[in-house]
Amino acid sequence: MTLTPDTSQAKSPSAPSEHHGPATVLTPLGLLTVLLGASLSSIDFFIVNVALPSIEHDLDASPATLEMVVAGYAVAYAVLLVLGGRLGDTFGRRRLFLWGVAAFGVTSLACGLAPGAWWLVGARVAQGAASALMLPQVLGTIHATTSGERRARTVALYGAVSGIAGLLGQALGGALVAADLAGTGWRAVFLVNVPIAAAALLVGVRAVPDSRAARPARSDVLGTILFAGALTALLLPLTEGRATGWPLWSVLLLAAAPLLGLAFAGVERRAERGGGSPLLPPSLLREPGVRSSLVLGLPIFIGFSGFMFGFAIVLQQGLGYGALKAGLTVIPMGLTQVPASMLVPRLVRRWGARAMTRAAVVHAVGLAVLALTLLWTSWSDLSPLALAPGLLLCGAGQGVQLALYYRLALAAVPAARAGAGGGLTATVQQSCLALGVATVGSLFLGLVPDVGMRGAFEAALAVQGVGLAALALGSLRLASSPGAGGGPSLRGSA
Repeated sequence: MTLTPDTSQAKSPSAPSEHHGPATVLTPLGLLTVLLGASLSSIDFFIVNVALPSIEHDLDASPATLEMVVAGYAVAYAVLLVLGGRLGDTFGRRRLFLWGVAAFGVTSLACGLAPGAWWLVGARVAQGAASALMLPQVLGTIHATTSGERRARTVALYGAVSGIAGLLGQALGGALVAADLAGTGWRAVFLVNVPIAAAALLVGVRAVPDSRAARPARSDVLGTILFAGALTALLLPLTEGRATGWPLWSVLLLAAAPLLGLAFAGVERRAERGGGSPLLPPSLLREPGVRSSLVLGLPIFIGFSGFMFGFAIVLQQGLGYGALKAGLTVIPMGLTQVPASMLVPRLVRRWGARAMTRAAVVHAVGLAVLALTLLWTSWSDLSPLALAPGLLLCGAGQGVQLALYYRLALAAVPAARAGAGGGLTATVQQSCLALGVATVGSLFLGLVPDVGMRGAFEAALAVQGVGLAALALGSLRLASSPGAGGGPSLRGSA
């Protein structure tokens, strides 16, 4: 497998061919519009981190409820992403993108007007579902309407936007909470989405090209139910179990998750062998590039979300920063993350898949610098400037990782399965983001009472460092595997 083959015209014998509407070229305005949609969905995963103390005070929310405000969005998002990609394949990616944008605006309004904590949780779940309609169409549209070097640049830009959106979410959230516009406080972090979604909807009608599968696939009701059940059974107890004392329901759900996963895999295999239309074709997972990228995505996204969740708490509760100062502190990560993402095509031509290895090393060095800064400096004297060197290195490593993940993931996906491939890629991303909060975030919160916030965050950084070591070793193995993308063919196709 090469890292960026031109698969824009590739079709498998059993896959439906690709059909495009009147506008088949992704113009700069169309690209800007779909990337705006992608950034909205990513921003809203992180934007609430710095608003949680205000939400807790205003709505009298318990710690478990606050975790659900974050995780409810992520779980609904992850569970429905593959279905969103399938719907785009069937009904048209532009139509589903526009529906998703409209639903995102409405559900953001519902979040901003929430009268109570559980209303907010419900609105966040609905907002996650809207994002699941919107995001797969972005990757699917890029994959179906670009090819060659232009696709490589566009995917790199998508990776840059995906990464910077998380950082922008916390910075923007802090600014909006601190500004307290018209007395809206934390509600502004949701209300700001409404005019942006309206603008994206108006422009998207004309600027976003349409694409879909020529022969619409039949619905896979049983597969959809089992897939949703397996992900929910895994993510919900991992998110809420610690905060609620690991009640019986959480243990039972965790036990049921692998059984539901096995049942889903069996149903999908039977559907594909029988000529049906499985929600997630097993043959897609047999593509070496798809499998490799999914495995490499685990430490990337689990580490990213766990870090951002814990760091937001450290900044506000440990260092005593206000919401605005805490949000602005992460800006150095963005200053290096965007240019690093855009350099990925050049880095791949030079180093092949080893670019991921080098990025993991740079990221690990950044974590070490940040850990030493937190360890050796009195927290009462610790300024955002002192944290900047470590964050700059983290951003550079992370920028390459994100862009290269999407490039790997989409390289082997036939254009006729662009929606399903985009949905699968984004599902791994969102599932791992939720897992990061549920595992690394819960570890951090669980250690605070025993070892203090400094010790707890050092432990969380150590866990992320182990993940980066695994990423570096995994990418080395990928680079050295025959046909895995580490040789001359990779550099030539970049």
